[in-house]
Amino acid sequence: MTSSAPQSSRSIRASGAHPDHLGHVIFIAAAAAMGGFLFGYDSSVINGAVEAIRDRYDIGSAALAQVIAIALIGCAVGAATAGRIADRIGRIRVMQIAAVLFTVSAVGSALPFSLWDFALWRVVGGFAIGMASVIGPAYIAEVAPPAYRGRLGSFQQAAIVIGIAVSQLVNWGLLNASGGDQRGTLMGLEAWQVMLGVMVVPAVLYGLLSFAIPESPRFLISVGRRERAREILAEVEGESGDLDARVAEIENAMNSEHKSAFKDLLGGGFFFKPIVWIGIGLSVFQQFVGINVAFYYSSTLWQSVGVDPTESFFYSFTTSIINIVGTVIAMIFVDRIGRRPLAIIGSVGMVVGLALEAWAFSFDLVDGRLPAAQGWIALIAAHVFVLFFALSWGVVVWVMLGEMFPNRIRAAALGVAASAQWIANWAITASFPSLADWNLSVTYVIYTAFAALSVPFVLRYVKETKGKALEEMG
Repeated sequence: MTSSAPQSSRSIRASGAHPDHLGHVIFIAAAAAMGGFLFGYDSSVINGAVEAIRDRYDIGSAALAQVIAIALIGCAVGAATAGRIADRIGRIRVMQIAAVLFTVSAVGSALPFSLWDFALWRVVGGFAIGMASVIGPAYIAEVAPPAYRGRLGSFQQAAIVIGIAVSQLVNWGLLNASGGDQRGTLMGLEAWQVMLGVMVVPAVLYGLLSFAIPESPRFLISVGRRERAREILAEVEGESGDLDARVAEIENAMNSEHKSAFKDLLGGGFFFKPIVWIGIGLSVFQQFVGINVAFYYSSTLWQSVGVDPTESFFYSFTTSIINIVGTVIAMIFVDRIGRRPLAIIGSVGMVVGLALEAWAFSFDLVDGRLPAAQGWIALIAAHVFVLFFALSWGVVVWVMLGEMFPNRIRAAALGVAASAQWIANWAITASFPSLADWNLSVTYVIYTAFAALSVPFVLRYVKETKGKALEEMG
């Protein structure tokens, strides 16, 4: 009992600590979030190359879908291994490895010899995405002063949506430069190759920035470098507190942590514990509404209903801007009105947007285009869908997955839920081209149905986590 009071007082002092150089701390978090920027950029840049790849290699929708979706295999592997690698060699080294993989993938994807090696470079890029999706938030959480952790942690999600928007803006600009032809010549290459190759610039910048930021104090303490950890804590949290006590606090917390294992998730009537299934359900619903169709295939979608390629690229960019707006709205309101209400609001909005798209796409094309009224309704509805997804499920699911599990199983349960998300993402990405060829309107009816089903799922199974301590979850 006597040891708990000093520990508690140290925690209070730490939580109120303010860094002496807040600007430098913001720089550190922003540099780490460059991985999130590349995550968004690499995930979405393929949107500008889909039709050119189909034409260059003369492949059908099924084969095209596999080439686009294969990156998600790399994502899953990268996400599953990044944490363990980071525990062995450090957070900064993992960032540098991811930067190298992003660079290699950009060069390889821009200069493929054939379809098979293009697919290989997609997997390499996916591995980098998976690593960046794990290491960025983990590093920021470990380096950020407790008083600023929430705001600095939001840098990762903001960087992802900005990366998506920048990739669409770059694609649109390059398409215009090539005369509106994805296979038009640009700098001695086809335009789509330049689109993919441009990612070398932010990838190299990410690598360079990783040399300008410090290693995580938590990792340094884990490998016995307590003095260096103390120096970094002074740098990011300020020197006014008891730094030796902070080092001891982190060390004690690490020693007392329970390392959750897969077997801890087992139980109940259906293999996993009920709370784990709820986490999996959130992940699956987040993907099964078809959100990544808007970022991987939107240019192809609009061109399939008669929109000019240049205009379709511009609409992909405006959609990504709406995504940023929605994400900012979610960041403002997720702690004010709660996770469940925001998720339900988002689901209802998504149902409206998706249903209107399904209705518009049910009309026959006239001279290769949707009728004018249906075309505008489809375009507006697509933006409505993305807005409501971004202000709800795009942020809420990740917040809830980080909060909803009991401490004893949190890490392992989050890993299973994240894996389910990558698998669901793959299923939607791989199936869309074939489904769209079969019946585009019915495809959107399916997405609408999942958006509608997410409402009773949240109402029946998902508990509010707003304002609760992590120790209260169970």
